[in-house]
Amino acid sequence: MSPMTRTDEIQKDHVDRFLESIRDVLPHLDPAVEGIVDRINGLSRRIKRMMEETLTERSLTWGEWKVLGLLRHSSDSYRRSPGYLAVHAELSSGAMTNRLDRLEEAGLIRRLPDPSDRRGVQVELTEAGIKAYDESTAAQAAKEALVTSALTVKEKDELNALLRRLMLVAERLDAQQGPEQGE
Repeated sequence: MSPMTRTDEIQKDHVDRFLESIRDVLPHLDPAVEGIVDRINGLSRRIKRMMEETLTERSLTWGEWKVLGLLRHSSDSYRRSPGYLAVHAELSSGAMTNRLDRLEEAGLIRRLPDPSDRRGVQVELTEAGIKAYDESTAAQAAKEALVTSALTVKEKDELNALLRRLMLVAERLDAQQGPEQGE
């Protein structure tokens, strides 16, 4: 049976088998909560691995892709200051300089004088950078669509609504812990 085959019978995944194996050892754990958390973590790991494969196929790193995305979504000019990019990529200015050097060497960005500040520089996404970002994003979206093809449109909407509720609670908990603890 293929992973995308829909069936009414409940199939057990590795999380079910794990929870069954620890039921007697850790009876105080709520298997419903553990199942949710373990599945979210497992899907996250797998999707991240898919993304790393997608980017490797295009000679990009996750961090480089993130910078290209910041530029792609910035404005019609696809320009930002290195400082803006460093803050939003959560990097030091030195680390951002190194990342920009690699992207510039690959022809994906270019540095231009800042028209509003003679001392400043603007980072601009090149046509090759736009293409690299758009193609890698589309390739990853296709892989993610394969995973979610196990669900109907209605189920996707329901799952999104449930996950949104969980995310809102997690965001509130992060806000209570302060900026260094949250994502």
